[in-house]
Amino acid sequence: MNNFYGIEAGGTKFICAWGTDPDHLHDRVVIPTTTPHETMQKVIEHIRATQKKTTLAGIGAAVFGPIGLNPELDNYGYITTTPKAGWQHYNFVGELKNATGLPVVFDTDVNVTVMGEYYWGAGRGLSDFIYMTVGTGIGAGALVNGKLCHGAMHPEMGHIIVPKLPTDRGKSVCLFHDACLEGLASGPSLQARWSVTDAMHLPTDHIAWDMEADYLAMALMNYTFTLSPKRIIIGGGVMQQTQLFQMIQQKMITLISGYVNHYYLSDLTNYIVPPALKNNAGVLGAIALASSNNVVEEMVL
Repeated sequence: MNNFYGIEAGGTKFICAWGTDPDHLHDRVVIPTTTPHETMQKVIEHIRATQKKTTLAGIGAAVFGPIGLNPELDNYGYITTTPKAGWQHYNFVGELKNATGLPVVFDTDVNVTVMGEYYWGAGRGLSDFIYMTVGTGIGAGALVNGKLCHGAMHPEMGHIIVPKLPTDRGKSVCLFHDACLEGLASGPSLQARWSVTDAMHLPTDHIAWDMEADYLAMALMNYTFTLSPKRIIIGGGVMQQTQLFQMIQQKMITLISGYVNHYYLSDLTNYIVPPALKNNAGVLGAIALASSNNVVEEMVL
């Protein structure tokens, strides 16, 4: 059985491991996201150490974006206009290929996590579902009719415009938009709005979480009405505040206001759920991406 190397490249940390599936995941490491040179050097060192132990058939990578996915364009394989300082226009895939000599398959961090949850997690057996992450940034990937959703570029569902709540005195932390979801509901927005270094230390009954649930519920209703998913999986650091799930579910019921009546929406506790793969969803999705020829072909088309 071929082994594959998986990388979940996030704005705060990289998670790397190798293997084939959740029961065969080895040498998992967490590498802080600092500069491209420093971070990628540590990743490459880990890959080379892995190659001394086992034969790797390829690398799968879940990459924070925006990223260049069209092989016909010059920015293919690059992290492009990310707000992450120092990573703009960085040749992520080229660096990996040149340093390791291995084939690299990649997609957005959220799209790749969709693959992990599809094969082994909360999206198993579903033809249509969304995975959303709420952390340093906000993004979402979608499986539509059994295929990852791509178009002219990859979806940027974290940057949909949402109405700012009248009680919200904070400012958007997005460098591009005054009222997008990421700007108003990401981890950094919580820190800025409430003047804290770590929003996760706010009490569970703090008004911050009610406001957060409002913004996320608005976004999920828009996704639900647009893509009609059969489930929405939400991960990321902010969702470690697990009371958010019930709060979002209740607010979704109010927002939908009886407009649709579908059995997938009859029990929102089974519709809006955490990732089954937990903190390994991204790296396992990267391994799934690398190991699936069908997925590779879809990526190139």
